[in-house]
Amino acid sequence: MPRLIHSAFCPHSRFVRLVAAEMGMELELSEERTWERRPEFLAMNPAGTTPVLVEEGTLVVPIADIIAEYLDETRGLAMAGRRLLPDPPAERIEVRRLTHWFNHTFFEEVSGPLTREKISRRFMRQEEGGGPPDTVVIRAARANVRYHLQYIGWLMGRRNWLAGDRLSYADLAAAAHLSCADYLGDVAWDESEGARAWYAKMKSRPSFRALLAERVPGMAPAASYENLDF
Repeated sequence: MPRLIHSAFCPHSRFVRLVAAEMGMELELSEERTWERRPEFLAMNPAGTTPVLVEEGTLVVPIADIIAEYLDETRGLAMAGRRLLPDPPAERIEVRRLTHWFNHTFFEEVSGPLTREKISRRFMRQEEGGGPPDTVVIRAARANVRYHLQYIGWLMGRRNWLAGDRLSYADLAAAAHLSCADYLGDVAWDESEGARAWYAKMKSRPSFRALLAERVPGMAPAASYENLDF
């Protein structure tokens, strides 16, 4: 069974877990605290970030975007019409563009700062960067999420799914990152009815069940997190 070295509230890890679930893959999950900088983990991914996929005991695939490409190359054809990275080149470009948008732009502006300040720093020692959250960073992330929601709403006003006519990596990336912010209660869902309806559809999928069951120790989720009719 493939092993995924992950962190439960790392948005990139959640993206890969959603991809694997949509593909019908079972994963052995191994939690990693990246701030501990374990030499064994750094040997697998010198960048020191999660997720890392370990397959067949020796093949190590780091970084969410690379893992997604690898899974499409090795398992995508078997999914036929359910393939998460479609066949036509123009459609593949759009899926990749939006996946990059959420895995990089959204992460840098919203989900990364929120999870770092409100979750990771709770468990770090002071010398590792732990301590109380930076409220200035949190306010900026909360403000940034609004225009991302507006963009999702704009896309959903023109398409069935974010990148086109069917579910793709783009939807899974966006939902993974939003799920972390939603847990923390930092998503202004009244900003866009289109984004809200799309996310409700996403978290109603069977692939989302395992994510919705997870908890940060000592921190309850926002009321909207598990509610499918929020």
